Order: sequence, then C-alpha cells, then structure tokens
Amino acid sequence: MRSVLYTGERTFTVVEGEVRPPGPGEVRIDVAYTGICGTDLHIRHGAMGARVRPPTVIGHEMAGRLAEIGPGVSGWAPGDPVTVMPLEWCGECPACRAGHTHICHKLNFVGIDSPGSLQGSWTVPARLLVRLPPELPLHRAALVEPAAVAVHDVRRAQLAAGEQVVVVGGGPIGLLVARVAAVDGAEVLVVEPDSRRRAVAQHLGLSTVDPAAEDVPSFVDNWTAGAGVAVAFEVSGSAAGVGTATTVLAARGRLVMVAIHPIPREVDLYRLFWRELSIIGARVYERRDVERAVDLVAKGDIPADDLISRVVPIDQVNEAFDALERGGEVKVLVDCRGGGDV
Repeated sequence: MRSVLYTGERTFTVVEGEVRPPGPGEVRIDVAYTGICGTDLHIRHGAMGARVRPPTVIGHEMAGRLAEIGPGVSGWAPGDPVTVMPLEWCGECPACRAGHTHICHKLNFVGIDSPGSLQGSWTVPARLLVRLPPELPLHRAALVEPAAVAVHDVRRAQLAAGEQVVVVGGGPIGLLVARVAAVDGAEVLVVEPDSRRRAVAQHLGLSTVDPAAEDVPSFVDNWTAGAGVAVAFEVSGSAAGVGTATTVLAARGRLVMVAIHPIPREVDLYRLFWRELSIIGARVYERRDVERAVDLVAKGDIPADDLISRVVPIDQVNEAFDALERGGEVKVLVDCRGGGDV
C-alpha cells in the first residue's frame, strides 16, 4: 500500500506502508481518488505548520470503496462506495452545545489535523462515512467534499431564485459556488482573471468578466441597472477581491466570505453602513450539505467531468501540486490506486 507523506519543505514523498486494520467502530477504505485543494497547497507552502506536523498524510477530498468493517459497525459492507465528511467534533464546547458542531472550538479536520486520504488504504471512524450511489463513478464522487463547501456557502447566503449574484474568484470552489447558485435559480457572474478558468465557467453556462480588462463595478452597475447584486461571494482570498465584492453589492446586500484570509483585510465600513450590508462567514459544511452535494454530483447538476482538469498517478503527486501552482487547472485528482486515469 502506497501513501503520500508530507515531509516539509514543499515536498511529498511516496512510501510503501502497512495497511492498518479497522478497530472497533472503524472501517478501512480502499481509496480510489483524492482531490488536491487550496488548503493542501497552503500546507505545501508551510503556511499551516501550527496544525500540520510532518511527516504526515494529508488529503480530505476523496472517494473509494469499503474494504474492511471493524467490530461494532453495522449498516455497511465491503465494496460499498463511500466518501467521508472529514470533521470530528468534541460535542462539549459552546459551539457544539449550540448545535454548530461543524465549527467546534476543538474541531479535528481529518486530513489536516490528523492523517488523511492521500494513501491507498485509509482507516477511519465509521461515523465519518457518507454513502454514495452505486452508479456514481468514483472520480466524480471525489468532488463531493468541495461541492459540499459550495452548498453550505450558498445556503448561508439565504439565496432566493432570481437574485443576481457575483462570485469573485473562479477557482474550484468559486466555480462550484457559482454552479450551485445557478442551480438554485440565481443569475450568476464570475469575476476571474485567468482565461482558462473563465472558459470553464462559460462552458458551465455561467457569465464571466475579466477584472484585468473591465472595471467590474461599472460592469455590474450596467448588468443590474444601477442596483448592485443581492449576494457577492468572496472566493479569491485577495484584498482586491474583498474590495470588489463589497463594492458591487446592492442595498442590504449580503457579502459571503468563503476564502480563507490568513491576514486582516481592509473593509469599506462606510459602504457597509451606507447600504446596510451584511457580512456572512461560511466555513466547511454540515452533513445535510454533504448529502445534497452527493445528489447534485450524481444528477450532473454539478458536472464533475468538466471540472476535473487532470488525473495523476500517486507516484506523480509532486507534479500534481506543481501543476496547480502554475495556475489554470481547476480540479486535480490523485489516483491513489496508482493508475492515473478514470
């Protein structure tokens, strides 16, 4: 069984490891695919050293099949197709007691705070499992976790059908947010400077604008007949993105902060006051978001094949990260079985 160890200094090392059989309440998964996300890139850059201590296995966007069932686990059988909801909460902190377990004060995000899915065999608590439809190809199912992020973001926005929406940032999560918003009946505009990502957005039926070529506030002003948009999703993680998302909002518009901003950003509080804007935080997801994401991917409402830009074998994982860093890719999958195909 091969696994990918993050060893620090921008390096992942593929090693041969032993399969760990499941203990009580656990299952072992034969991992088929693991997606690489922006957080994984942050880990590679050394920006998450307080949480990720090398050598360790990362990864949390995955799909596979059950291989072994541990003692005390019922309702599952070897061969079942699964993904995981990689969140473990304490159940005792103020957030958990209030029913917000997904943002537990002591949250263990599996694949970041504890070993993840960039390996051929992964043993996890059975309570993390999410069932997949048997007919859903596993490479598509690897997009369920990031799709759940988008479902949660759109739900937090309290989006209504017919509302006009701007998504600032057309990376994987931005495109998924835009697609979920469109499925829910919104008119969506994606702001993205990369021409390849704009092309993917257009292929998904979304309108786009290049902020390097157009003045986005003026563009949105024309698009909305001077009103501004009801919702802006900030998914770029940039200071400029925060400014754009705030500027394009209508009176009582909602700014949904999706991207992780590791440093404080300036926000136009005068505009916040003047237009009675709301700022909404959106972090990870709840189980109902994951379950809806499964449904959206399975039905093709989220066209996974159009978002997967590259699949690489596990022994080329460093090349996969390099490709993402060069830009232009949407979703890169690692074939944890070793083949590098679908």
